[in-house]
Amino acid sequence: MESPQDLVPKFFGKTSGTYDRVVICATWGKDSYWKKQILRLIPSSDAILDLACGTGILTRKIADRFPSARIVGIDIMQNYLDVAEQNSKKYENISYVLQDAEVLNLDTRFDCIVSSYIPKYCSPYILVRACVNHLKDGGKIILHDFIYPRSGIRVLWNLYFVLLNCVGFFVPSWKEAFAELPKLIRTSSWLDEYEQVMKKEGFDVSIQLLTCGTSAVLVGHRSSKNTQSKKGYSR
Repeated sequence: MESPQDLVPKFFGKTSGTYDRVVICATWGKDSYWKKQILRLIPSSDAILDLACGTGILTRKIADRFPSARIVGIDIMQNYLDVAEQNSKKYENISYVLQDAEVLNLDTRFDCIVSSYIPKYCSPYILVRACVNHLKDGGKIILHDFIYPRSGIRVLWNLYFVLLNCVGFFVPSWKEAFAELPKLIRTSSWLDEYEQVMKKEGFDVSIQLLTCGTSAVLVGHRSSKNTQSKKGYSR
């Protein structure tokens, strides 16, 4: 059985050129709304890291809101970074780096680390630890992704992905993603797992469910007091 990490090159190996259009259409425009909710949660910052930045949609929105901040976007797919760099030429405060979020090594720390759509692909413990190692005292982690709704809307949710799977036959580069993504979302328990790991790492955690519980934003804030307490515990 393939791991979620194995799906990344299969989903995104040949889709960078169409991603921006597809994500708008496939989410019925909700992607923009979700990213606005992420932006609303980012505190005033001097340095912000966007994990799995893809084509830089969220990265540029962050740069627009915080024009004086240093913004770094990382992604594991060079083809996506190529599109991000092409679309971000006017932004002097953005830099893009080819790196795996789980083995992050930027030799710097950030006030806030954000990501949209990465949690379901990564190990909660490994990703949170990588973030902790790059987060300033009092920093914040903001993670967003799809979740399988827990209410009666599941019928509509399942029907929608059946239709999306059919659309994949007409868009070959997205066929595998449209077919496998709903299976990944149904089986992922990322929200609960990341919440547990963040709390163990000394974060105060809050959760916001969006769009009838079809996606969620998980926020972890680690105050200086909690950081010192965790350091003491670790010894």
